[in-house]
Amino acid sequence: MVRYVDMSAAADLLGRSNRIMVVGCSGGGKTTLSQKLASRFDLDYQSIDRDVRWLPGWRERDRQAQRDIIAELVSHERWVMDGSSPSTFDLRLPRTDLVIWVKMSRMACLRGIAGRVWRNYGKVRIAMAEGCKEPLPDREFLSYIWNFERKHAPIFVRNFDLHGPDVPVLVLKSRREVTRLLDLIGASG
Repeated sequence: MVRYVDMSAAADLLGRSNRIMVVGCSGGGKTTLSQKLASRFDLDYQSIDRDVRWLPGWRERDRQAQRDIIAELVSHERWVMDGSSPSTFDLRLPRTDLVIWVKMSRMACLRGIAGRVWRNYGKVRIAMAEGCKEPLPDREFLSYIWNFERKHAPIFVRNFDLHGPDVPVLVLKSRREVTRLLDLIGASG
């Protein structure tokens, strides 16, 4: 069974955590939150998209190579890892002290993507691999966001149970909750 924790317990745990996974749907704010946590607690920031999955020009790295890189990254002592691929939860969860699940509504995620495209269209954003310029979202990507809660959230829960039953999980369901957490840990600036 997933070990959910409340906001105040998570804020306390964050001060003692060396390895934090931040997961959730695209556009929910994982990257921004992860970078603020990394800065506040002096942890290495690792982006699955930038450091593991994508090669220049939006070419996807081979799955085994991705797993090899993840295995190496999680061996480090202190990190925040931003990325949602459940195919590597078996490698990440056993090394994780705390999971933060950014579980925004589909509309909040779509607004997040719209803002990201507005700010970064045609540019490579900081959490993306070199040569991967921000595109307009295609139908497949929009469908992924629209159906995330129904199709992917249950996979997250199964993997939390299977690979990290003792790892505490904080669920943040709104931007207001994210802001509240950042305020609690003194990282809202």
